[in-house]
Amino acid sequence: MAVNPIFHRLELLTGTLAVKKLNEIKVAVFGSGGVGSWVAEALVRSGVKTITLVDNDVVCITNVNRQLQATTKNVGQCKVDQLKLRLELLNPHVKVTALQKIYEPDNADSFDLAQYDYVLDCIDSLSCKLDLIQRTHAGGATLYSSMGAACKLDPTQIQVASIWETEGCGLARLIRRRLRKEGFEGDFQVVFTPEVLPPMEKNINVACGTHSCLCPEFTPEDGSEHKDWCSTKKVINGSAVHITATFGMFLAGMVVQDVTARAPSPFEIF
Repeated sequence: MAVNPIFHRLELLTGTLAVKKLNEIKVAVFGSGGVGSWVAEALVRSGVKTITLVDNDVVCITNVNRQLQATTKNVGQCKVDQLKLRLELLNPHVKVTALQKIYEPDNADSFDLAQYDYVLDCIDSLSCKLDLIQRTHAGGATLYSSMGAACKLDPTQIQVASIWETEGCGLARLIRRRLRKEGFEGDFQVVFTPEVLPPMEKNINVACGTHSCLCPEFTPEDGSEHKDWCSTKKVINGSAVHITATFGMFLAGMVVQDVTARAPSPFEIF
């Protein structure tokens, strides 16, 4: 057997060379929540051995319904650290860099995006997302981006397309508008869904982002400021694991398919 037996079934599907290439690539996942956590899981299960996780948040009890690493036992713990522990159980040889920090325009220069083969954007913040998109494109890494996965229930409507060809996704529309305004002429693939659900009834109590927020208070050990994302959101949207996880699996699948397509055919190496 040419590769780690963990990946034997994948090797039967893609060939040995593709699995070896998956072992060699470097991937960064920005955002370790409802989409990003499942991306990381699927990539490690697919042979990726070098992966960087970027997210400054901690586990909240409201994360348990959709985020892979979130349980009722680790509320208040660092998301990327908890996800790293999970990934190391899957493959002891995986090299996970867990960065508990925000990616935003003010600190973007601290990230060397050019070192990665693939950058997966699972960020919620529009301004941070736009900056990551433009810097990744300039750095030369292959970018795959998640559009809006909240307020969705039908996984059969999830699609992949160029950012310029999506339809029905409000977040993608905003991103296109801003990219055009800033003169961006590149292209990248996104996961999106055109599904539109009717507005939810207004009498449901929304604790997140209020004085009765369910998220735990947290102070980083290094004394840096912890960004409370909930309090900055104008609206807290509902989300379901079968949607966010499917977005994540689509993104991971795009990496696996791209690597497999680029790997030399066994018949071409002789």
